[in-house]
Amino acid sequence: MKDIIERLSKFREDRNWKQFHTPENLAKSIAIEAGELLENFQWEQYKENIENVKEELADVFSYCLMLSDLYGFDLKTILNDKIDKNELKYPVKKSFGRSDKYNKL
Repeated sequence: MKDIIERLSKFREDRNWKQFHTPENLAKSIAIEAGELLENFQWEQYKENIENVKEELADVFSYCLMLSDLYGFDLKTILNDKIDKNELKYPVKKSFGRSDKYNKL
């Protein structure tokens, strides 16, 4: 993952865009790109453009990587920490086959 983050950083530096990549702007960009990803599923179920899904997913992921890099987060650590929390909030016995929020189980 380090090589991808370095490549994203170089792309940004080559264009002098770091000045625009504040935490707020990166978070906004994640939400905007997530909306563009969702557009693929807006009207017709199972008629999404797979190439566009890949591109929009890559955009979301790129902004997530840049935001995590800005804060110096270790992705493996923060993802594992979140999975640990979710395992406690959604025990298998209560949540198996259910989509209820943890406080409704």
